Amino acid sequence: MGATDYIGDIAPNDVMEGSFVNLADYLRRQFAYDEWANREVLTAIRANGADQRSLELMAHILAAEQVWLDRLKQQPQSVPVWPKPDLEQCEAQAAELGRRWLDFLDLITAGDVSQSISYTNSKGEEWSSTIVDTLTHVVLHSAYHRGQIASHMRANGQTPAYTDFIHGVRQGLVK
Repeated sequence: MGATDYIGDIAPNDVMEGSFVNLADYLRRQFAYDEWANREVLTAIRANGADQRSLELMAHILAAEQVWLDRLKQQPQSVPVWPKPDLEQCEAQAAELGRRWLDFLDLITAGDVSQSISYTNSKGEEWSSTIVDTLTHVVLHSAYHRGQIASHMRANGQTPAYTDFIHGVRQGLVK
């Protein structure tokens, strides 16, 4: 695709009523959604008795987000990918991670996101990914596992959090 090619030949201004979406603003909004959705899921886990599997998945979501932030900052991995689940620790980590992600996103520019980072994954394999692909992965990875938590909770007769992006936007919960 060239610089002026758009998916389905629909230019952004056809969709956005004459304005373009700033990539940095878009990414900040995605991470604001992620922070909100993580809080909602933690609230639902607490309200439903904090079962082990939901906590394991939530702890993994938060740990993976920290691991990716470490990689983006080219710092050593500071947490295991599958830590011991603890509700209070997850709640504290979620609050702190939300701030850390927004601080990180405030430092990068549109040009920065096309740059690549090199890192070693949890299997010991060397990889390189662009910053924008990494950021997209973080948001989608977290949403995937929040979906697993919701399915698990429903299967156990519990009420999961309603974390659809569009719901959060419509309710003014995601800015």
